[in-house]
Parts: sequence; structure tokens; C-alpha cells
Amino acid sequence: MSALPANRPVHADALQASGRRVFAVEMQALAVLDARIGADFARACQELLNCRGRIACTGMGKSGHIATKIAATLSSTGSPAFFLHPGEASHGDLGMLKDQDVVLLLSNSGETEEILTILPALKRQGNRIIAMTGRPASRLAQVADVHLDCSVPEEACPLGLAPTSSTTAMLVMGDALAVAMLEARGFTADDFARSHPAGALGRRLLLHIADIMHIGADIPKVRRAASASEALVEMSRKRLGMTAVVDDDERLLGVFTDGDLRRALDDSQVDLRSVKVAQLMAQSPKTIGPGQLAVEAAHLMEEHKINALLVVDADGRLVGALNIHDLLRARVV
Repeated sequence: MSALPANRPVHADALQASGRRVFAVEMQALAVLDARIGADFARACQELLNCRGRIACTGMGKSGHIATKIAATLSSTGSPAFFLHPGEASHGDLGMLKDQDVVLLLSNSGETEEILTILPALKRQGNRIIAMTGRPASRLAQVADVHLDCSVPEEACPLGLAPTSSTTAMLVMGDALAVAMLEARGFTADDFARSHPAGALGRRLLLHIADIMHIGADIPKVRRAASASEALVEMSRKRLGMTAVVDDDERLLGVFTDGDLRRALDDSQVDLRSVKVAQLMAQSPKTIGPGQLAVEAAHLMEEHKINALLVVDADGRLVGALNIHDLLRARVV
């Protein structure tokens, strides 16, 4: 094996030019691919939509990496899929497949031995086969129930050896399949969030006010007849920067906040020990319902420049409270 040449200085312009050339070559490949979204693409989508099992994605080498990504994208957008290694498939992993599964085979040459080896078994079991290749005349393309032509004018690699444009074409074709089926199924952002509960989107779309609000004895509240000093004690004890003012039926009458306290302290005419909290409270506080999304609370706080919200039911009764720190702990903001 010959030794690698020693590193030599390369001008930044040359490196940038190489990068731009790759972009140009791969964009040209995608422009060619766009013209192939036709009847075969629609047939492939229909096969996947009709699948009563799962979608097995398989490929060797770089095509295998793309197949893994396609399987992940399909699964996260409502089409259960998994990656099947073609080399392992012929040594027992074909047992992962059932006859109602659809198999998506990726091979740029269409002649990958590990894939051709398992084709008879797939046919014998009755699996529907969709192939992505760069050679429509290849054996794999000819045997498949549906063939998607992913051939490209050239690879971005100047040697024409490293899979570059060809893998990009397969990846984009896989994304096109996933999105087309997502739209056909009416897959929503809520559906997406259910398969991504740990992600930021999942938290924004699945977490409700009732999941994070303070309830019961942890809700800061006083009656209308309470003094401002009593309200201050309640605020300090519950540590939400406010206290609700409610009537005997727990209906919300107003809110007394840190800001109201500061304004009262600035007023020399106010005696906190004797003045009633009802005289100092804000009578139309911003509220939210327990069934609303936590992200809606974040939006309300940002819009009105407040740090806390009271939670009321449909009858205006106080059922909870939360502040910005609760949203931060829940990683909603």
C-alpha cells in the first residue's frame, strides 16, 4: 500500500471552490431526480400505504446508512419501519420479516450480492418489494414490484468512486416517500409529538397546564376580607410571586402580585397591616385553563410580560397556579 502524500498548504479559495462544486453537482442530481416523480413514485407510495405490516429498509455500505435514515424517518412520520442488514438477513435475520411486510431495497448498482441473495426468499414469502437503484436495467430493478430510478449524472467525488450524489438522491427519494405518506395519512403535529415525547416538540404539544400546575394546598390564595399583610404572608409561603383572591365558592376575584406590593409600599397612605387585599389587587388577572397546553402559558406570559398565571375551570373557580419557573423546569421554554 502506497504512503499517503504529505500534507501541503491549500489555499482557502480552492477549498471553497471544492465545496461549491459538490453543491452544484448534487443539486443537478436532485433536479434530474425531480423529473422522475411520476407513476412509479405513486405506485411505491400506494404499496407502502397498503402495507399491513412494517417497512423493512435494507442496503449495504453507504446505501445501508441511507436505508437506516429512511427507516427512522418513516417511523417518526407514521409508517412503522426498521432497518434490516442484508448480510445478516441471509444468516437468520430474515426471521424478522412477515409476509405482510413491504421491503425497501437500496442498491446503487442494483447488483449488490447480499441483496440479490435474499431476493428469492422474499419472493417466496410473498413480500412486496420496492427497489431504489441507479441502474434501471439491473437485476434488482427488474425483479422489484416497483422500481424508483435514483441514477445521477455524476458523483460529487472527483474520482467518481465515493457514493455522494447517488446517496443524496436515495436519501431525498426516501424523504419524498415519507412526506407523501404523511400527508396521505393526515399525520398531524400531535401525532408526531407522540412519537417524540422526549423532544422539544413533544413537550410543546403534549404537556398540558394540569401536568405542571400547583394544586391544592400549594395554590397561593386568600379570601376577599384578608388584609394585605395576610396576602403577603401567603405569597411568601407559596413562593409563586403572587396570591389569588377568591370568594367563598373559590371563584377568582383578583390577584395580588409582587408588583402590587411594591406599589403599595411606595404609597405612604397605605398601611399593609390594615388595608384589605381587595383594595390593592388587580381585578381582571390573566388566567388559563387546566386543559390548555403549557406552551400557551408561555405565550401568555411573554405577550403580557408577566411571570405567573392562575388556572381556573370553566366556572371561573381557582384550580391551580404556575409561574415561569414551572415552565422552565418542564423545559417548555
